[in-house]
Amino acid sequence: MLIVGCKKVESNPKTEQKPNVLIILTDDMGYGDISSFGQKHYKTPNIDNIAMQGVSCTSFYVPTPYCAPSRATLLTGRFPLRHGLIRNPTPDAGEMIDNVGLDPNEITIAEVFRESGYATKAIGKWHLGHKSKFFPVEQGFDEYYGILYSNDMRPIQIIQNRDTVQYPVDQRQLTKDYTEKAIDFIKREKDNPFLLYLAHAMPHKPLAASENFYTPETPNDLYADVIRELDWSVGEVMNTLKTLNILDNTIVIFMSDNGPWYGGSTGGFKGMKATTWEGGIRVPFMMRYPKVFPENQKSDLPVWSPDIFPTLCALTNIEIPKGHVLDGQDITTILQGESNIHSPVFSMHNEHIMSVRKGDYKLFIKKPRYRKEVDLSVWSDPRGPDGTTIIAQMEGQATPADYPGVTPEEPKNKIQLFNLKEDPTESVDLAPSHPELVEELMKVYESFKLSLE
Repeated sequence: MLIVGCKKVESNPKTEQKPNVLIILTDDMGYGDISSFGQKHYKTPNIDNIAMQGVSCTSFYVPTPYCAPSRATLLTGRFPLRHGLIRNPTPDAGEMIDNVGLDPNEITIAEVFRESGYATKAIGKWHLGHKSKFFPVEQGFDEYYGILYSNDMRPIQIIQNRDTVQYPVDQRQLTKDYTEKAIDFIKREKDNPFLLYLAHAMPHKPLAASENFYTPETPNDLYADVIRELDWSVGEVMNTLKTLNILDNTIVIFMSDNGPWYGGSTGGFKGMKATTWEGGIRVPFMMRYPKVFPENQKSDLPVWSPDIFPTLCALTNIEIPKGHVLDGQDITTILQGESNIHSPVFSMHNEHIMSVRKGDYKLFIKKPRYRKEVDLSVWSDPRGPDGTTIIAQMEGQATPADYPGVTPEEPKNKIQLFNLKEDPTESVDLAPSHPELVEELMKVYESFKLSLE
């Protein structure tokens, strides 16, 4: 399962510029929030085009249903219990979650790419620590522009590299602002290999869309407005790459950090953000790089976000530091449809490993979280220390759309086994009738747990 290197993709560095890398990450976007993944209420044509022109994964996982640990795994290729960031850093909320972040000694993909001559920039939500020692410019990014944590924390302020450049922030303009900054960077670095990490604030609550997308006549459609603006952003960035004639030499990844919270769709899966049911950890994922991946390719093999680091290194012929332990593998041949071999994938909640999936089967080692009967429409209006409202005037709060897992019922058993191919909604517990599978997957879990010690 653990790797220390990666297979290179053949190329001629004397005649070809190294491929660029663009990672577009959305915040709390559900599996069913994209039309190519089943959304019927609105369309996402620009996001869908990435899938149509590349490969989409229908069983792509993040290891945790929370923002910060998931993002740290994306950038390090390591399971949260290995990289150490297992909770969301939160400003002004006590030492336990205020003065925490991604260990500066962790090796990020930005550091590895910068060492290989790439220009690196992070735009948008960081959430890997808001103290100066945790800033993106200390973790391999040449430049940073964005908010250091979630858009419902305070004070909401835009940081550029190390300095505050905007406060208060009109969240209606965030998606547009981040898009413009991404385009500016791409135009400036068009003749050099670059790694751009574009981490949007939306659709994390509070929801906000710009005047071009907000539809006041249908206020209940604010979530759709937000997604449509994100889709517009993808189109603007992709069109810029195309106009500059570097689109086909750019590896493009689109994904979400975890399942939906308020307003989003799980696509029918049980659970939501903060749970390790499928709805909390299975996310939309697509990748476009026509030099390697055929058009309109689909893969249903379970893969996960730790695979991104080694896969991008393989595609760009960049060596992973010798002896550095990763929890993913190069999935190039899987995405090409040439291999069906992948190591098991795991989920965790706080400090606990919750589940393991191997093939069609998913075993819960610990009791999965169930949501209690609470008013999920209740939320607070975050304000800055000066009393200025820092969410948008057109802010709004949607209610959950289709979370089959929102239930007060507690599971009777801690150990539960599901066949996700036949039972994707995790409704029929097979543990009592398949003790041999439980035993097999428990051994997989124990082995992985030992590897983390």
